[in-house]
Amino acid sequence: MRTARIELHCAVLLFGISGLFGKLVTANPAVIVFGRTFFASLVIFLGLRIYRKSLAPGSRKSLFLMMVSGLVLTLHWWSFFHAIQLSTVAVGLIGFATFPVFVTILEPALSGHKYRAVDFASAGLVVIGLIFVAPGFSFANQVLVGLLWAVFSGALFAVLTLMNRRLVADHSSFVVVFYQLGVATLCMLPFAAEAVQELDPKDLCLLLTLGIFCTALPHALFIKSLRTIKAQLASVVTALEPVYGIVLAAIFLHEIPRFSTLVGAVLVFVAVALAMTAHAPKNS
Repeated sequence: MRTARIELHCAVLLFGISGLFGKLVTANPAVIVFGRTFFASLVIFLGLRIYRKSLAPGSRKSLFLMMVSGLVLTLHWWSFFHAIQLSTVAVGLIGFATFPVFVTILEPALSGHKYRAVDFASAGLVVIGLIFVAPGFSFANQVLVGLLWAVFSGALFAVLTLMNRRLVADHSSFVVVFYQLGVATLCMLPFAAEAVQELDPKDLCLLLTLGIFCTALPHALFIKSLRTIKAQLASVVTALEPVYGIVLAAIFLHEIPRFSTLVGAVLVFVAVALAMTAHAPKNS
């Protein structure tokens, strides 16, 4: 359990850094996702070959689930970077941070457990928090549109978390990640092929860094930790990702969130903590 928690915290810190690349890389989200997944899948493939690990998915059903989860991952990352480019790193990360509430809603439905009043209370608190984060209620405002994309990204990540917990029960986390990243790379190839050829060396280096240190490594650590830590408890720790990202964006990008944005962020984090604490097993 201690090792799994360390792995999870390291993964969340590295994931928090990845949000900055949405602003640092001067390319569209499809190119960012393609570069990220291409370099990450290449590194994981080489690692599996060096250690002579099998790439076999085990069964057709497992292969199908990995491919579907890869599609979910693709949409999650595209919508995440799209949200950040439309708004700010802070807004994008706060919207994404709602994903534990989606986990809380989805996991009982899939496991057959009953919902609690706290589930609805936390969902309501999230809505209030997002109202504070939103600069207005006009779809002409890019920040609002970016926030909605970020929330959609969070919902997709909730689905991905639940799928990963099922997959790593019977498969190597690195194999699962490899197939997911491979599917994401192939999905983005038609949309990024032409633009990739025009990347400057700076953007190429940024994508290489994003792919290796902010994707391959943390993604594998995160999925590996789910073997021991339940999805809901993992969501609590992952709620720290926006905190890391917002602080780093303020330092390196000089993006200082508005006061109302910070108030909304606090409400979202409180809602997440409330929901996850109510559902986290006592022995976790």
